[in-house]
Amino acid sequence: MSLASRLWIDKNAKKVMLFCVFFCLSFTFFIGFGLYSKSINLLTQFRSYDLLLSSEWMPGKMKFGIFSFIIGTLYVTVLAMIIAVPPCVLAAIYLTEYANYKIVRFVRPVVDVLAGIPSVIFGVWGIILIVPFIRDFIAPFFGVQTSGYTALAGGIVLAVSVFPVILQLLIELFKTIPQELRDASLALGATQWQTTKLVMLRKAGPGVVSAVVIAFSRAFGETMSVIMVTGNVAMVPKSVFDPVYPMPSLIANNYGEMLSIPMYDSALMFVALVLFLIVLIFNIISRYILRKVELSSI
Repeated sequence: MSLASRLWIDKNAKKVMLFCVFFCLSFTFFIGFGLYSKSINLLTQFRSYDLLLSSEWMPGKMKFGIFSFIIGTLYVTVLAMIIAVPPCVLAAIYLTEYANYKIVRFVRPVVDVLAGIPSVIFGVWGIILIVPFIRDFIAPFFGVQTSGYTALAGGIVLAVSVFPVILQLLIELFKTIPQELRDASLALGATQWQTTKLVMLRKAGPGVVSAVVIAFSRAFGETMSVIMVTGNVAMVPKSVFDPVYPMPSLIANNYGEMLSIPMYDSALMFVALVLFLIVLIFNIISRYILRKVELSSI
């Protein structure tokens, strides 16, 4: 192959790869545009301000307030992150810093299997174990009567479903920390825990934030397991023992049904658009925070 041919291939290969990058990124725009175009019928007849701040969801009466669904989604997702993140961080630290080879060899395949379990299985597990446990033990301990189908049940089931995602990301992250940093810390007289806390976690801080963001985005859009254990009642929860109705559950439960009601299809697409925008905005803010943390650690 001549030099001119190789230079031509190199030049055009760069353009093709650049096109592929923009093609992949354009899907974000296309998804947002598609959801907006399907929501436009609703937005032309109702103010978005009223839709977002109203909790009245009665499609038969042309009331499409989605505030209770937004709060329900945030409630379950934040609960899941509170439950999932601390044990995952500690487990990842143990597997990368303390565990021997035999334990790691046993645990990693188990985590991979857990990651491959369909979400409906987590939902069934939640119905069989978590819901009765909350109804019969946890809620009575706090003097509350409930059916067990609550925001807490959704948070627990969702936390378990994102465990393998966070754990796998953190394990791979901690393995990238240079061993020389650990050796230098230990050589200066630091204990293994001091080395982990002051060297490894400090170095991996931005990556931990990134892993949590990825897990949050995954949890925010989880549908099947959450549908099965949260009660699906359109109300603003006052405690973790109240039922909730997250936005993904609303879309999954109702899309394809009752679409003969005027504006109903558009209302559901508006819910999907809001869900999309919340995740997008959260990721943008998180990337900004992550960038700040990376710059401050340099």
